[in-house]
Amino acid sequence: MSKKRKKNKRTFGDVVRDLLLLIAIVVFLFSSYQLYKIYRVYKEGQEEYDKIREYVTEPEEEETGTEGEAEVPKEESKELPKGPQIDFEGLKKINPDVIGWLQIETLDISYPIVKGTDNEHYLHYTFEGQKNAVGAIFIDYTNSSNFEDCNTIIYGHNMKDGSMFGTFRKLHEKENFTSPYVWICTPEYTWRYEIFSVHTTSASGDTYTLFSNADQEFAQYLEEMKAASELTLDAVPSVEDKVITMSTCTGDSSTRFVIQAKRLPEVYE
Repeated sequence: MSKKRKKNKRTFGDVVRDLLLLIAIVVFLFSSYQLYKIYRVYKEGQEEYDKIREYVTEPEEEETGTEGEAEVPKEESKELPKGPQIDFEGLKKINPDVIGWLQIETLDISYPIVKGTDNEHYLHYTFEGQKNAVGAIFIDYTNSSNFEDCNTIIYGHNMKDGSMFGTFRKLHEKENFTSPYVWICTPEYTWRYEIFSVHTTSASGDTYTLFSNADQEFAQYLEEMKAASELTLDAVPSVEDKVITMSTCTGDSSTRFVIQAKRLPEVYE
């Protein structure tokens, strides 16, 4: 006499468990896809700017002396450091909006600078015009392209992989501040700036003030920016100086992290 097998009855708990497992799988797959998209965006942006850096020639490091020759003491040497040499003719063929090149020595930052017709476009488009969250480094569209304004504001994204202005966060630690100098190269000039303030500010604060004249109001502004610095720095700006304010987000929509530097008077090659 054969016995009929009893069918296993699925309980409510079994259904709930299977449903939770299915949800977990879907969430995992969705998260993996989102991470892949972020990775692809970063990779495409990095590859583009690595290619753009081929238009930059770094100055050769000079030998400090050969065997049998006395080295010239630094304080006696009059020779100025040389900035990067930029092929602006080649860059303009890629993007006519290019107005300069930025290098921040202490953060190993090196990017072209553009100027658009607003402050929105280059948040979403790269130097080559590709839609990408990496964006581009750009000045405020109301600033002059020649960096002759009292305060020129330069924007860049705070990318998690450290690209663009993503290394700004390092300057929260004093030991990461290894050089106070910034290079701004234009088709006409090569300028060196010295950092005088590193601080966090309100997204709508006075840090982003533009000035039509180097007046008492500008002098007061410089005093406030110097006092706001989170690092104790040697450089002290004066009302005669041309200043750059480099700005990036902090992760909090209400604040920004800024690095400010004053132009040095020397003419560089």
